[in-house]
Amino acid sequence: MTRESAGQLWPSATPPDATDGRSWDLADVAQLPRVRAEVRVLLDGTDPELRDRLVLALDEMASNALRHGGGRVRAAVRRAGSAWLLEVTDSAADQPPTLAVGRDPSQGGLGLYLIAELSSAHGWYAEDGTKHVWAVLPPA
Repeated sequence: MTRESAGQLWPSATPPDATDGRSWDLADVAQLPRVRAEVRVLLDGTDPELRDRLVLALDEMASNALRHGGGRVRAAVRRAGSAWLLEVTDSAADQPPTLAVGRDPSQGGLGLYLIAELSSAHGWYAEDGTKHVWAVLPPA
C-alpha cells in the first residue's frame, strides 16, 4: 500500500453532528480501563456487539493519541442519529493519523485500520492547534 492510498483510508474531513454522550480528559493509558468501563455503563441496553465495537474503537483511538499525539488528550462518545460518534483530540495538530504501512502486523500499529473497518465513516481535521480524529459506528 502506498502512502497516498493509506491517506485515502484515513481522510481529512469533519464529523457529522452529534449530541448527548460523555467525554474524558486523559493523561495516561492507565486511565483507559476506567474509560472502557464507563463506556460500557453509558451504553448499557445497547446491542452488546455494538457496545464491544465502540469500546474497542475508542480504546484504540485514545491509546494512539496518548502514545503519539502528546499534550492534552480528550476522548468523547456521542450520539449521531442512530449511530455513535467517537472523537479523540490531542495537541499534535501538525501530525495527521499515520497508518502502519508495510509493517509486520506482529509489531502492532494496526489500530487505525481496525477503526476504519469498524466504522461507517471516519476522518480527522485540525483546528486551533488541536487534532481531531473521529469515527462513526453504526448499529450492528
